[in-house]
Amino acid sequence: MRTALLAASLLAALPALATDLLPEARKVASSVPGKLLSVLSVEMDKGGPEGAISVCRDKAPELAKAASAESGWAIRRVSLNNRNPKAVPDAWERAVLEDFDRRAAAGENPKSLEKGEVVADGEKKAYRYMKALPTVDLCLNCHGASASLTPAVREKLAALYPQDKAVGYSAGQIRGAMTLKKPL
Repeated sequence: MRTALLAASLLAALPALATDLLPEARKVASSVPGKLLSVLSVEMDKGGPEGAISVCRDKAPELAKAASAESGWAIRRVSLNNRNPKAVPDAWERAVLEDFDRRAAAGENPKSLEKGEVVADGEKKAYRYMKALPTVDLCLNCHGASASLTPAVREKLAALYPQDKAVGYSAGQIRGAMTLKKPL
């Protein structure tokens, strides 16, 4: 009886907890892209787009890992058209990304697209949050139309990512999303 009451109380508190976690999730999700763009810009100035590919390949996961360790959230980037095989969305993430695409096509600003909710994670609950990552001009050097990529970029991408699906974007399109997860 006591366990059932405790479980019912915890379930009743989940919506409030989700509301409490939203500002924290927004802050954490916003911390990584800005740092990545800063490092990426510096590397682009030094070695051009082909030299900057390693920033997204190596530095982005390092930044997400550091933010995860600092914040307590599991953080990664995902995309429906992934370049990195580790960036494949799970079922929840895929549904959210597809919803983001529908909402953007209907006129919503891609910069404002987000979703946060409490979800079942096995027998436990977790708070999940996603923030859309719209393509900015800098990204088009490696993610734009294939014909617009330099031969050096195409060659390096083919060598590093033989199954690459992450080209053909234009500015403002949703390239992917930051995804966060925290057990409750």
